[in-house]
Amino acid sequence: MSHVAIVTGAGFGIGAAIARRLVAGGVTVLGTDLQVGDDTPGALAVAADLSDPDAPAELFERAYAELGPVDILVNNASGWVQDTFTPATTDRFGRPMQPVTVETFQRQFAVDTMAPALLIGEFARRHIDRGAAWGRIVGLTSGGPLGFPQEVSYGAAKAAQDNYTMSAASELADHGVTANMVHPPVTDTGWVTDEVRTAVGRVGTPDGVAEVVAWLASDAGSLVSGNVIVLR
Repeated sequence: MSHVAIVTGAGFGIGAAIARRLVAGGVTVLGTDLQVGDDTPGALAVAADLSDPDAPAELFERAYAELGPVDILVNNASGWVQDTFTPATTDRFGRPMQPVTVETFQRQFAVDTMAPALLIGEFARRHIDRGAAWGRIVGLTSGGPLGFPQEVSYGAAKAAQDNYTMSAASELADHGVTANMVHPPVTDTGWVTDEVRTAVGRVGTPDGVAEVVAWLASDAGSLVSGNVIVLR
C-alpha cells in the first residue's frame, strides 16, 4: 500500500531528513516550510506559514489534489525563539536570548501548538470521513515536564503539543491511527560547536532521528502509540 505524508519544517535539518527518509521508503511526501529548497528531493515542496490558521486545511487540500489522501502526518516545524524570565541576554553558549513577551509567546505557540493541533484535527476529520483504518501521527518535541530553562516558551509550546498528540492517540485509536512524540537529543543541524559537544556529550544527527520517525510511521510501529520517545 502506498502512503502519503505531510512533513512540516521540511526545508532543512531534521524535517528535511525525515522527508528524504520517507521518500526513500516509498512514501509520497508533501514537505512544507516557510521557504523550501532542494533539501527534500522527491517530495512535493510547498511554502507555507504555519502561523496562519488557514494553512493546515490548505496543505491537506494541496496534498489531496496532487498526491492523494494523507495517512501520515509529521509535525516537525517550530517557530523557535529563545526567551527567558531572567535579565540574561545570552545563554551559556553565547546565543542571544530575549525576555518573555506577547510576541515570543505568540510566535512560539502559533507554530508549535496551534498548527499541530489544527493539522491533527484536519488529519482526523478526513481520515474518519473516508473510513480509513491506517494512520500515523508523529511530532517532534523538546524540553520536558520540568520546564526548559532559557527556552521557556519553546518548552511550554512543545509540552502543549505533547498533550494534543497523546489525546489524538487515545481518541483515534479505534480508527487505526497511532500518535507519538519523538524527543531527539541535541542534534547537529549546523549550529553545534565543539563547545556544545563538550558540554552535552552525545550529539545526534538528523538522519538518526529520521530513522526513528520513519519506523513509527511504518507498519512496524503499529503497536507503539501514546508515547513520548526520548532518544539519547
